[in-house]
Amino acid sequence: MTKDNWFQRAERFVRDYTGGVGAGDLRRLFDRDAAHAFGVVTREHDGEEPKGKVKRFFHRAKILFLGLSFKLSPPRRVLFGISIILSLLALQNFDSTMAAGGQFAFFHLAGIAGLVFLILLELADRIVVRDELEVARELQHDLLPKDPPRVEDWEFVFSYRTANTIGGDYYDFIPLEDGRLAVVIGDASGHGIAAGLLMAIASSALKLAIDVDPKPASVARFVNRALCRSGTNRAFMTLFYGLLDPATGSMDYVVSGHPYPMLRRCDGGIVELGEGGLPLGIRGELSSPTGSISIDRGDQLLLYTDGVVETVDPSGADFGYDRLRRALAFGGSSAAIHDRIVREVVSFQGDAVTLDDRSLVVVKRLPALPPVPGSA
Repeated sequence: MTKDNWFQRAERFVRDYTGGVGAGDLRRLFDRDAAHAFGVVTREHDGEEPKGKVKRFFHRAKILFLGLSFKLSPPRRVLFGISIILSLLALQNFDSTMAAGGQFAFFHLAGIAGLVFLILLELADRIVVRDELEVARELQHDLLPKDPPRVEDWEFVFSYRTANTIGGDYYDFIPLEDGRLAVVIGDASGHGIAAGLLMAIASSALKLAIDVDPKPASVARFVNRALCRSGTNRAFMTLFYGLLDPATGSMDYVVSGHPYPMLRRCDGGIVELGEGGLPLGIRGELSSPTGSISIDRGDQLLLYTDGVVETVDPSGADFGYDRLRRALAFGGSSAAIHDRIVREVVSFQGDAVTLDDRSLVVVKRLPALPPVPGSA
């Protein structure tokens, strides 16, 4: 192999190995990601830090060692401890004489080998868990609508972004036999697998409730009882459920602890739907506020979860309801409103971490078509 070929292959390997790494990724790795990892690993062993830099350093080193150790299974914990001891012995024997004799090299390589083997075991477990989470994510996505409902004179646009592999947001459009349409959006408490399981329970309970009695108050009571029986008082869900008559535009609805939907009238005025109320799953007997409204031609209904308005920028400020209201006020088609809100949220967030799932649903009743000339 010529020197030029070797350099080309080495350059290609480095390019492939570092592919996808941006200029700010390494900085975040040692800044934000390192602080987050330290907090997660040591949260069960953290305590009041001593004064003084040296004491503080050894305190943090101790709780980091304990935090890492007790996150491992007992055999791996022993391997981790032995590897750390060998690495310390290597440092203790680090002088030219011992290094020449090979004792430093032995301890050093043994310590590294133990840590690499431990990383291999943990990485294999993580890959298995990741694959299982991917299956769970696909199953969860099957609960969400893939295509908008086909309802004459109505537009539906929606999107969903999770903070983790599995999220707790839920929305659906459920047609009834009499032509009405149930429009639903909810947000299960927490994140990850627990929220996803709660969302799946709520989805099944809600569809069964609609079959029994589709009136908003009845549906809210049914889902509330199902959640109360399936979890603790920490397992709850906010919900907006609207029963829409597409022919007339009338909608009966219930709001249970969910952020108020915003109805933009065709003249630009914005009305919020809701009067408060507790989320479902907290109390066995719960009365959620109900209401009715007429969606006229040209009106647009915006449904969203709190992950939209609680999106934070790098300084920690919230996106907020005012920005969302202004983005809706510009109007346009359902797709235009949806895309505008998504762009503004993503731009506002910048490099900040996504802390919560985000769901958006835009429903528009289309304006009446002008009469065809000469048809009268």
